[in-house]
Amino acid sequence: MTDSSSKDPESHWERQAIQTVILEHIKDQRSARRWTALYRLSIFGTIFFIVFQAMKWELNPSSSASILQHNHTAIIDIRGPIDAEQPASADNINSALDLAFDTKQVKGVILRINSPGGSPVQSRQIYDKIQSLHAKNDQIKVYALIEDLGTSAAYLIASSTEEIHADKTSIVGSIGVIMEGFGFPDSMKKLGIERRLYIAGKNKALLDPFSPRNADQESFVQRELDSVHQAFIQNVRDGRKNRLKETPDMFTGLFWSGEHALQLGLIDGHKNASEIAKDIIKAENIVDYTPGVSVIDRIANRIGASLQGIDLQSFVKKNQRLNF
Repeated sequence: MTDSSSKDPESHWERQAIQTVILEHIKDQRSARRWTALYRLSIFGTIFFIVFQAMKWELNPSSSASILQHNHTAIIDIRGPIDAEQPASADNINSALDLAFDTKQVKGVILRINSPGGSPVQSRQIYDKIQSLHAKNDQIKVYALIEDLGTSAAYLIASSTEEIHADKTSIVGSIGVIMEGFGFPDSMKKLGIERRLYIAGKNKALLDPFSPRNADQESFVQRELDSVHQAFIQNVRDGRKNRLKETPDMFTGLFWSGEHALQLGLIDGHKNASEIAKDIIKAENIVDYTPGVSVIDRIANRIGASLQGIDLQSFVKKNQRLNF
């Protein structure tokens, strides 16, 4: 008996279509399994990479536990704004300095600076700490290494060290004081906004951005800025001593390249961290004493950077702070 369906072209086409659909489905399943396997492999690879990097950092001769048993140079990073709420705060840096000076195997300290400056109070606390540690233990010297930027409060800190080194293209100096603000009274008038301010003490609203300028208050602020500036200048002179080749522009807030800074006596040379450790401190192994930087933080910093939003009110308040 012959199957009549085999002679039916339409039935034959349907079987081929079904077979094609089934084969394509099988191919899709295989492809999906491959992609799933690849995805899982990529996740495993990422985890393995992170673990490997963590182990590599831990086993690195410059930071392993074994090297702490031998003579070494301590390095402490001062990065970003110098502020009580930032990593480069006096509490963080001073605790790292204490730890370094309390470690018998530490033969010298390098402050690796990359900062535009910041709080006069925070920077002077670090300055005073370095001076105090020098007075207690003159066997350990602190050296400053300026990378891209070492200006204002960051330079104040550097000036307290035994020597300052920077690249020829580093930016150094900016010995001055700044207090920024905004003024909106004319804009408020145009918008028909009435300012209602209630104070006890005629100067309580000093530098209020929504009030008209006050000549007496501005004169007072300028006197205070000049006083802080003179303290800044004196700190630099005390730290640098006769190495400074003072010019009329030196304390006006100008900055210089590392090459010109060397000519002015603002820095002492162009050595890098390895050269300072090997040639000056005589302890070429370097151990990072920077506080608050975990292995995970280091990985995160290498993978990407975080985004920061801007709040207008906070921005205005921040820019009314006194800064070096």
